[in-house]
Amino acid sequence: MREDTAARRRGERSDGKTSRPGRRPTNAEPYTLDSLVEVAARAFLDRGYDATSMEDLSRAAGITKSSFYHHVSGKEALLRGALDRALDGLFGILGEPDALGGPAVARLRYIVRRQVEVLATELPYVTLLLRLRGNTETERWALVRRREFDQAVAALVREATEAGATRPEIDPVVAARLLSGTVNSLIEWYRADRVDLAELVDAVERQVFDGLLA
Repeated sequence: MREDTAARRRGERSDGKTSRPGRRPTNAEPYTLDSLVEVAARAFLDRGYDATSMEDLSRAAGITKSSFYHHVSGKEALLRGALDRALDGLFGILGEPDALGGPAVARLRYIVRRQVEVLATELPYVTLLLRLRGNTETERWALVRRREFDQAVAALVREATEAGATRPEIDPVVAARLLSGTVNSLIEWYRADRVDLAELVDAVERQVFDGLLA
């Protein structure tokens, strides 16, 4: 079941071949829900959620509007799917073994590095999450979840400060906000074809922790 879900997320069919968003599908190459969510996320970023209609989305996907409604109830369901993907990636980090055990500063380093990786690999979805304005019920729900993630990271910064691992003159609240701002700013300029991800992860870690650690 998990393998089937992962395949759908990558846009793969049960025969192992890959459907390609942007082409008009045939009966042999149907769109998956995840591929339509990807189309929608990019359209929302380009046009804005409120300004994007289901007709815009059907044109972007290369399918009829009725075919789109075969997969989803409307564009808010597509927004929820895109935000779910971003939030699942971020909250998944907090449950990984290296984020759960060891000194607070080591866990914080790990979370920052993984946060950069998730942002890079799920760029359109995380970008959409970070640009929300809270105009719909789904957006407000996602903003609450985003704050929960930020609070978890801030709590870890405080724990590292209490352990004497950070500079004593740096307020942990300020440090947490600077850390979050540094990572989140990547959505404005990061492009996979221009920057090596491994180098980016190392660079962000140095930028954040060289000024934070005692």
